[in-house]
Amino acid sequence: MSGILDLLNSEMGQELIKGTSTQMGMDSKSTSGALSAAIPLILGGLKNNSASSEGSAQLLGALQNSKHSSGSMLDSLGSILGGSEIDQDVMEDGGRILGHVFGGQENHAANALSKSSGIDMNSAMNLLKIAAPLVMSYLGKQTSQNKISDQGGMSDLIGGLLGGQGADMASMASLIQGFDGNDSSLDDIAGMLTGGSKSSGGLGGMISDFLK
Repeated sequence: MSGILDLLNSEMGQELIKGTSTQMGMDSKSTSGALSAAIPLILGGLKNNSASSEGSAQLLGALQNSKHSSGSMLDSLGSILGGSEIDQDVMEDGGRILGHVFGGQENHAANALSKSSGIDMNSAMNLLKIAAPLVMSYLGKQTSQNKISDQGGMSDLIGGLLGGQGADMASMASLIQGFDGNDSSLDDIAGMLTGGSKSSGGLGGMISDFLK
């Protein structure tokens, strides 16, 4: 995958990994792997949400918010993650973003991340809350720089960031977004959350591609 995940290999990305690792008491390898899974998962959810004209308009509106439009979060990682605790405004913004992206099913997204990366559920949720504003800040900057103002442009942008794994990540995110405890697909979703082989459509297989 190119684009946003390239940040993790840059000086800025190393600052993100180091700060997140320190704040969450995780080693750098676990943090890097978890972020490399969390970012495509969030992008997959945004891809699904922006597939309709209404959803695309809502996303474009959110990206024009001053918190996301300038990409300022990308330039202030040191202050966000360098204090005694993670910036509370960022965490609250991340929680709101996850609620919109996954339609209130963000606990299942955290469960998926926990199962696939081996980190605990609380760490997975906190990491998603950090990753979500980062993704929005990146998209906001790209949207502004490329003058994206319609559904087609947004679809191309997210599709380009997801690359060849776009369909897999969108499909996985869709199952999380549509989770229903009374749904007949409960067993299938539970199987994905615990991780299966790629050949069987397991979540672990899909995400593992991003960890290589």
